[in-house]
Amino acid sequence: MGEWFIAVVALSFFVLATINAIAFLRTRSPVGVLDTYISVLIPARNEEGVLGRCIESVLACGDVVAEVLIYDDQSTDTTHYVAQTWSQRDQRVRVLETVPLPNGWYGKPHACYRLASAAQSQWLLFLDADAQLNPGSVERLIATARACNATLLSAWPKIEMVSPVERVLMPMLDFYVMTLLPSPLQQLSNHPRYALAHGSCMLCDRQTYFRLGGHSAVRTELFEDTALARHWRQSGEKSLCCDGQEIVHVRMYQTFGEIWRGFQKNFYPGFRRRWLFPVVLALHGAVFTVPFMAVLFTPTLPLLIAACAVGASRLVLALRFGHKLWSILWHPIAEVVLLALAVVSWWRSSRGVEWKDRRYRVIRPKQVME
Repeated sequence: MGEWFIAVVALSFFVLATINAIAFLRTRSPVGVLDTYISVLIPARNEEGVLGRCIESVLACGDVVAEVLIYDDQSTDTTHYVAQTWSQRDQRVRVLETVPLPNGWYGKPHACYRLASAAQSQWLLFLDADAQLNPGSVERLIATARACNATLLSAWPKIEMVSPVERVLMPMLDFYVMTLLPSPLQQLSNHPRYALAHGSCMLCDRQTYFRLGGHSAVRTELFEDTALARHWRQSGEKSLCCDGQEIVHVRMYQTFGEIWRGFQKNFYPGFRRRWLFPVVLALHGAVFTVPFMAVLFTPTLPLLIAACAVGASRLVLALRFGHKLWSILWHPIAEVVLLALAVVSWWRSSRGVEWKDRRYRVIRPKQVME
């Protein structure tokens, strides 16, 4: 009976993944000439290797970009030099003065809030330093936000994967989200539970941003992107996450160590309801992992069906998001890594999380930096 239950659940998630792959919000093409401008805001901490390409891609978007503001968040490499070099090449690029991180703030929310406070345009586009925009992406983002009446619009990026470890592990980000969140419901309901965002590319209306407090409302969040989208919805404003495969691309992490540290810092803190954490782990263990192990040693029809359903989910998402098809064969290994990472994230969250040479305590809803 239990095995058939696992099979039914796995088939249900295959249906959900397929619906998400089909119905994930697409961006709109602009109609006529865009009648507004945008400020692109780039928080940067130790981003010397990627910042230049990011700025170059932004400037290539044309005159719709009124200004490019960069905040060097106390980098210990040559990030500031790279930013200053670009400010000398194009008058739209401006590097903000770096100030000490105030008590009660995490690094990225503080950098984003400083950038927003200095921006002049109606629309603010927060862009991670390792992200790159495609030509025409700004117009499409604004057109989509207006068409959907959204004052916060995040673009789920195309994730670049180069090394074998990236191609095995990084598709799990798309799999994790697209098998848990019913994407169409974010358009049908403005409930905070359907909030989704990716911090690499977030567009928002400037007036609404400051009326709601902007990043000051999530100043102690490691998972600040979705937390901001959730805050938006709780305040009665509409936030959406769209398919950004043709908008922005980002190589988030390059090595196993970077992947481990990057997701460890916000996996457990991303759960607002702590009871959901063991439920999700049990789901990934029983439905997305065990069937593959069981098929190898004690195959049964329901577990074979479950394994095929999970593999079909991975196939649908691989075709949708451009993953290597051979990465599907490594799904059980990727799941084991995900489960281990989740447990370590839980263990470390109450003992301190290190990220970009800073250490944070994640103990209570209101967190402070050590």
